[in-house]
Amino acid sequence: MTPQDRQDAAALFVLRLGLIWFIFLWAAHKIILPNQYRSLARNFDGVDPSVFQVYGLAVGQIVLCVLALVGIARLYSYGALLMMHAFTVSRRWEGFLDPFALNERGTFPIHRNQVIDLAVLAAFIALVLLRHRDHFSLGAWLERHGGGPRWWT
Repeated sequence: MTPQDRQDAAALFVLRLGLIWFIFLWAAHKIILPNQYRSLARNFDGVDPSVFQVYGLAVGQIVLCVLALVGIARLYSYGALLMMHAFTVSRRWEGFLDPFALNERGTFPIHRNQVIDLAVLAAFIALVLLRHRDHFSLGAWLERHGGGPRWWT
């Protein structure tokens, strides 16, 4: 591995850890406070999931986070996290049209989280596009030592 390969791999490792931590916190929050997520699902999506469904979604997200953390099945694990986040962003598009809106007292930007969501979405897109440079992952290690690309890369 060249010094540039190691630098790229280190940058992608840091990016991957940060993005996974971001999604993992939301998934863990669903386990800790499932009724809050149920309320969000009712208000944003018009659905009323059961607590069991919320737990199932959270466990699925945590499994994807673990797969992405070790960097296995990178196209699928990174891509699934990207799609989950893209779905979240698509539900909040109104805030992007008015990014400087303030609360009723004029003191706090109310669409700040939407701006953060866009930055995270861009980072996920970059991670998926650069996954072949993510050398500090189990998938890349298996590819180097297993004779070529496989499903786990």
